[in-house]
Amino acid sequence: MTESLSKAEIARYSRHLILPEVGMAGQLKLKSARVLMVGAGGLGAPLGLYLAAAGVGHLGLVDSDVVDASNLQRQVLYGHEDVGRPKLEAASKRLLGINPDLKLELFETRFTAANATDIARDYDIIVDGTDNFATRYLVNDLCVLEGKANVHGSVFRFEGQASVFDARRGPCYRCLYPEPPSPGMVPSCAEGGVLGILPGVMGLIQATETVKLILEQGDSLIGRLLLFDALEMSFREMKLKKNPDCSICGEDPAVTALVDYEVFCGTAPTGEESEDIPEVSATGLRGELDRGAALKLIDVREPHEFEICRLPQAELMPLGQLPAAAAALGKDEEVVVYCHHGVRGRKALALLREAGFTRLRNLAGGIDAWSVDVASDVPRY
Repeated sequence: MTESLSKAEIARYSRHLILPEVGMAGQLKLKSARVLMVGAGGLGAPLGLYLAAAGVGHLGLVDSDVVDASNLQRQVLYGHEDVGRPKLEAASKRLLGINPDLKLELFETRFTAANATDIARDYDIIVDGTDNFATRYLVNDLCVLEGKANVHGSVFRFEGQASVFDARRGPCYRCLYPEPPSPGMVPSCAEGGVLGILPGVMGLIQATETVKLILEQGDSLIGRLLLFDALEMSFREMKLKKNPDCSICGEDPAVTALVDYEVFCGTAPTGEESEDIPEVSATGLRGELDRGAALKLIDVREPHEFEICRLPQAELMPLGQLPAAAAALGKDEEVVVYCHHGVRGRKALALLREAGFTRLRNLAGGIDAWSVDVASDVPRY
């Protein structure tokens, strides 16, 4: 190993160096390591902070978002002054402030099948800090095909998961989840919420597993899925086994190259959505209301969301109660449904269609689009 530690680095990492499991050799392994973080959000924020502080020498960050005020509740890399700035711009300043010796490579782009191989080529470990299934399957397949470890984490509401997937030594993500859920079946954090502290807990577990892999110390989460419930303050563990019929790491793999993961997960735009799901834009709806159109506005969010903000004259009918509540609606009424971002609204339209309603539209982008495009005084959340 040609790397060495400077006097300043020895002082900085002294508490590592006196651990027999780390020592000088281990700290040099950390300095030589190359880790790619996909996502610099809730999971990526604590992950980046602690990997930089631990002395990981080369860190790659992939993210194309800008900092939003709603991020600050959990994405501890950022402050109020960063709102509106690209995340990677803000993150790099913070991480280099923690460790000026850190070599950072920034990829301000979406991680896709077209660029993933080139981005990940020079990295040893990929850490998945994303919040969507398409990218999770992409990260998994890339790691299987390129022979890399995938440090996985996910969060939703009060619960989190973590594991290490490495097809060379155990199961991969597809062994656990052979197929993605149907589109819209699993709400995003933007729809379902997340306890702000939860990504910190799971991101630190990912950071711990990453450092252990680099040091080659301890028992990793390969072959184990760690489940955390913040409300119960409990951890559970599931044993995972390699699936011999896995479509990518099994004995006769069907997947031998990266694919279009938006199509695979059913989240790619089809171009036919407007015909299948009649929608109205926020500005279009505002125009109709201003002209006095006789519309029935139905809010299919939850009561606690209704308390945050609502459209004028809207009636609350939470999605789970909609089939029963819809009996109070006249089937000749023109109904516009809305939710937070539009996902639950599309589900509501399907339910109302089954009940015999025909004059239906969904507010595209939900009440969030109304706040952005029509009424900035309506709070965003």
